[in-house]
Order: sequence, then structure tokens, then C-alpha cells
Amino acid sequence: MRNLKTLPAVLLLSAVTLAACGSGDDDEKSSQENCTDYSSGATSDAVKVSGEFGETGPKATFTAPLTAKADELQRTVVDDGKGDDTAEGDQVEAIISVFNGRTGKQALSEAATLTVGDENTFEAFRAGIECVPTGSRVVTSVLASDVYGAEGYADLDIKATDSLIIVTDVVDVREEVKAKAWEKDVPEVSLKGDEPTVTLPKTDPPKDVLYKVLEKGDGDTVKAGDSITVNYQGRTWEDDGKIFQQTFGKDGQPAQLSTDQVVQGFKAGVVGRKVGDTVLITIPAEYGYGTEASEGNELGGKTLLFVVEIVSIDS
Repeated sequence: MRNLKTLPAVLLLSAVTLAACGSGDDDEKSSQENCTDYSSGATSDAVKVSGEFGETGPKATFTAPLTAKADELQRTVVDDGKGDDTAEGDQVEAIISVFNGRTGKQALSEAATLTVGDENTFEAFRAGIECVPTGSRVVTSVLASDVYGAEGYADLDIKATDSLIIVTDVVDVREEVKAKAWEKDVPEVSLKGDEPTVTLPKTDPPKDVLYKVLEKGDGDTVKAGDSITVNYQGRTWEDDGKIFQQTFGKDGQPAQLSTDQVVQGFKAGVVGRKVGDTVLITIPAEYGYGTEASEGNELGGKTLLFVVEIVSIDS
């Protein structure tokens, strides 16, 4: 989702989710040991939030202008949820709403999926989902420059010196999806040129995450959490197989990514495959970029098709 992640790759997480929280005393103890100790303060405590939980556009009431100090992130849990605490590695469905502490106005409000403990997500957003029960509403306050840098974010009328109020509704943590072997109505794929060519079947796109190994490798098996190097080509079924991004081709460069930082269906398709495999993966919208398109999320509502060559496991 726009504005939330520091990494620019199109494969990054969007509006869908992944792993469920663990249960049992040992799991609970382990997750709590990995929690960052976020403290509330005068700024975050001063914010009153109203509006339906889990819906975009909540109202945050505070006396503007609010002030926040650099490196002084505050967090206040305004409503405790009834679900299990989120744990490190969980991918959490949330509604993220950002308010400008200088003007009091809402800058954005949208659905996002964030990973607990993911250092590639700004801490100000990560703090809203970390080690809190699902169903919670959380307020964090932070200096805008700690999120958007010295230039701020002009398109949202955010200056680097502004304080930000971030309201996070921690909606859910969902079960991990498993990819199924693709055996019927598989697209025709040629790997002979500089980049794959794909011919879609004259059928509706699949409803499940499916994979088919096109070329077999003999390297190590990709596991959840691995950092891998891949070449990939991404297409959309609804646009007659139009390519939206790829690293194949004469000028392409392989991409490095973590299986915990990509959309759910992509992770399901590569985990369990081997280094050297070239695999075809199809991903329904709910396991890709969400079921609805939005500004900055043109892949929302579309079924994705990837050809992925697994080059190496890097960790």
C-alpha cells in the first residue's frame, strides 16, 4: 500500500494476510519476549477516536497543533480487542489512518497488511500492530520526518516538522494459504526467449493459489522466512495476460526479497520449491492485492499470474 512501506517493489504486501497467531503458554511467552516496549505519552493520550472499528475514515479529535519530538514515538491503546495478541511474523490486516497534527486533518485512511517485527515497515506504523490483541484500536504519535524524511510529503500537505497521529484498527490475522498443484487449464508457457511468453486458456481465472513447476532445479528448498533471489514476470488475467512488471529481459536484474514480505499468494507459490526451479503461479485477488482497486493499488481486484525463476537462497 502507498506510504506504508519503505521498499518499492510491486511484490510487497498489500491488502491481504497470512499467518495465524500461535497458541499455548510457550508461544505466548516467546511472542512477548520479542515485543518492543512502546510507551504512551501526553501526545498520544490526548487523542480521542470515534467511528466504526475496521472502517476507513475514523475521526480523531485533538487540539491542533500537536507537537512531537524526534525519536519520541508514543503509543496508546485506546480500545483493547478481544482476540489473541499479535506475534512476531504475523501479517496483520489493519485500517491505517494518518492525521496531520498541525492541521488536525486526515491525510489518508486505507486498508493495509503489515508484518509484526518487519524492519522494512516504518516503526510508526509497525507500533500500531505489535503485540496487541486483534480487535484493538491504537493511536501512535510521531514526528513526520521520522516517517517521510526531511522533505515531508507534499502531496498530503505534510511537512517534516509536523507531528503525525496514526490510528490503527487491528482487524485480523488470517490463516496461511497453501498453494495447490496446477493440473487443469494451465497456460502455455515458453521459456526459450529472453523473457517468458504466456498464452492464457479461454477459461475463467482459477479461484485458488495454484503452482506448476515448468523447469526443475536441484538446489535447496525454499522455506518460509527465507530471503531469496528471483527473476519474475507478473501478468494479470483480466487484462488478457498483460505484463505489469518483470525482471526478465536483456536489461532486467534479479530481485532480492523475503518470503515474509511479499503478497500471500506469492509466498505460497515459492515456499517448498527448489533453487533452480522455474514455477508458474496464479494468485486470486484476495491473496494478492485485495479485492478492490484503489489509488496507488491498481492491481487490486485482479488475478495475478507469475513466472518465477528461483535463482538462490540468500539466508
